[in-house]
Amino acid sequence: MDSSPRPQYLEDQEAQTKAGGKRGGWITLPFIVATMLGLGLAVNGTTSNMLVYLLKEYHVDGVKAAQIANVVRGSLNLVPIAGAVLSDSYLGCFPVILAGAAINVLAFVLFTLTAALPSLRPPHCTLSSVECQQGSPGQLFVLYAAICLLAIGAGGTRFNIATMGADQFSSTRDKDSFFNWYLVFLYASFMLGDTAIVYIQDSVSWAVGFGVCLATTAFGTIMLLLGVCYYRMPATKASPYTELARVIVAAVRKGSIKVGGAQGSVQYNVGAGAVVDPSGDGAPSKSLRFLNRAAMITTSHKSSVSGDASAGAWRLCTVQQVEDLKAVVSVFPLWSSGILLFMSIGVMIGMIVLQALAMDRSVGPHFSIPAGSVGVSCRVSFILATLVLDRVIFPLWRKITGGTPPTPLQRVGIGHVLNVGALVAAALVERRRLAQPGVPMSVMWLLFPMGIAGVGEALHFPGNMAFYYQEFPKTLRSLATAMAPMLVALGFFSSTMFMDVVTRVTVWLPENIDHGRLDNVYWTLAAVGTFNFAYFLACDRRYKYHNRAAM
Repeated sequence: MDSSPRPQYLEDQEAQTKAGGKRGGWITLPFIVATMLGLGLAVNGTTSNMLVYLLKEYHVDGVKAAQIANVVRGSLNLVPIAGAVLSDSYLGCFPVILAGAAINVLAFVLFTLTAALPSLRPPHCTLSSVECQQGSPGQLFVLYAAICLLAIGAGGTRFNIATMGADQFSSTRDKDSFFNWYLVFLYASFMLGDTAIVYIQDSVSWAVGFGVCLATTAFGTIMLLLGVCYYRMPATKASPYTELARVIVAAVRKGSIKVGGAQGSVQYNVGAGAVVDPSGDGAPSKSLRFLNRAAMITTSHKSSVSGDASAGAWRLCTVQQVEDLKAVVSVFPLWSSGILLFMSIGVMIGMIVLQALAMDRSVGPHFSIPAGSVGVSCRVSFILATLVLDRVIFPLWRKITGGTPPTPLQRVGIGHVLNVGALVAAALVERRRLAQPGVPMSVMWLLFPMGIAGVGEALHFPGNMAFYYQEFPKTLRSLATAMAPMLVALGFFSSTMFMDVVTRVTVWLPENIDHGRLDNVYWTLAAVGTFNFAYFLACDRRYKYHNRAAM
């Protein structure tokens, strides 16, 4: 009998057949990619130019428009967490994606109507007008309804498309390959939105631009439906978030019990009726000891514990469930250091657009760079930096350190430093611009701080995602991938509050930034970022890894 090993592709094919019959596999990629491109291009193009739309068509003050735009960006990263939980725990990915796509179609119908119907926006305002009329309550209601629908629709699609795509494959090799292609097309949709959609909205008309967004969203929805007969749709499992809640409830119920009891008076449940002493192998760790009560079996409980279910899932948990919750809780100090990081990025993105509107954006005699497209330089820098890091810097790092790659937290720390550098560069550029009143400065100067910010993001954003994915238990990987986007959301919300405080207590951000001191805002953020980096280092020193073997 031939004992030679079987080819890997045969094992992968058999595993896929057992898991989902003939469904799934690479045949689903065109449908998933088309869905992602159609939705991502429209959503990102609209959010990138939202500030300009509010300024030019609804006559919203510059700083307030930047705050609204940052709230929209934050919502687009926060609402998808609810969509991920909903799909993981109850409905599965496909129904949630389909509902989100349909809601996005409705959102772009409203956006198109606001641009096409004069009754849904304020009268046109010329440059010579002393005061421009802002939108009425009814007009603003339609606009904000479209924005809310956009965020809700993204909640169903943004994370779940990646999850559904990975579900189509059985082997780790194919999953890794899919994620590579997913990132390529994801950033392609971002760049197309930042350039093509923004250009159409600025140079042709807002109605045509939103109409194109409506068409691409409808196209993505149709492609999603066309592939339904090929998709593998795994059944939903029990919610891992319920287990976290059970640990908290069980620990609170036993709050009066002393954890460090005498030897033999306390034991811990390890599952399947087995128990362990506090000093035995498999006992809960000493960190966050209050939570150990959830797995504690006192003398009065022992007689009733013949298995996990008999004691009640909300009264007695396993040691593993307790340690899973500890893994989640212990990362929060490090996680919180990212909020101020993304707050500064949110302020910079909003203010960069205002700066671009006040600068010379012409490239040659016949072309002008749309202000909303300036941010694409950060994405280009992100992509180029990622390629250089992956192909040059990290291999050189491994060669110097004897094969040890940089840890996720090392990458995050370097990203913090580069982000402070980007803020300093932005402050210097703005100081130079203000020093030349009446002489428009070239918008190309903004590429310098945005490029540094992109390199920093190429380090801290993937580093954060890798850290959470590494440290969280396997049952909570969907929550792990959502932790970094949660930082983005809270950072953008915080940037709105920060700009509101600055506007109230200083004169740095007037309606016309030519009469303000935006450079002082950047210097303040650089100082805040420096202190935040020190806080990150302190948290890093105190953190104890739960899964150091995966580093």
